[in-house]
Amino acid sequence: MKIYSLYEGSYSVDISKKFIPFNPEIDKAAERKASIFVDVSPFLIETANELILLDTGLGYTNEAGELEIHKNIRAKGYGFDEVTMVVMSHLHFDHAGGLMIKNGENYFPAFPNATYHIQKDEIESALSRNSASYNQPALHALYKLSQLSLIQGKGKINDNLHYEISGGHSEFHQVITINEKDSSCFFGGDVLPEASQLIRNFVAKYDLDGRKSMELRKIYGLHASENNQVCLFYHDHKTAISRVKESNNGFVITPLKDSVI
Repeated sequence: MKIYSLYEGSYSVDISKKFIPFNPEIDKAAERKASIFVDVSPFLIETANELILLDTGLGYTNEAGELEIHKNIRAKGYGFDEVTMVVMSHLHFDHAGGLMIKNGENYFPAFPNATYHIQKDEIESALSRNSASYNQPALHALYKLSQLSLIQGKGKINDNLHYEISGGHSEFHQVITINEKDSSCFFGGDVLPEASQLIRNFVAKYDLDGRKSMELRKIYGLHASENNQVCLFYHDHKTAISRVKESNNGFVITPLKDSVI
């Protein structure tokens, strides 16, 4: 199994929920009051039979009009049209922005040869509410795609990829485990978005159920430690791909670069 971080950059986010690029070398955090600062990093995973994309980034384009996630996939030696499977933790726009491409008034799948695996209740809930957290026009187009696979609850897409609803961050948020031979990786989406959250116990205001997310983070961390899993942290560039080990003082995080496990 090969694992790649598709890093899209660092951003500040305030009450408007807009993701504004933030370069710590030239930008000053003090000038962005009431903001949190996050990295954005989808993941590309190659197994023996699939090229899997876990979440799709912000959907931003570069000066040439190319999706950042397409450019980043190309930089890893693949084409976006080689992706066979897209699996979403949830559909907040910072995770789902790269699912669809807008051309005029129409939307088209950004990964035309992939099956999109999304929790049925997650997309139907997103389409039923008026929230700045979702790009509803894109999701309406997504809902009509023939390549959309609606999954529910807990199960597996194939013998290697397992999913289960965690809740916590959003009502129908799911976590994903990919196994191949003796290797395993775990993607906690926004329930476990940063490695540091395994060390600091806190209730996050941006979660639907912050206490549940806090409790789940420890459960997932312990499971990763016991099973020698590689953890994938979507909002943590420095430790995007890491091994987690329980210690007397909590957890030890060992960052990895793009990895073969």
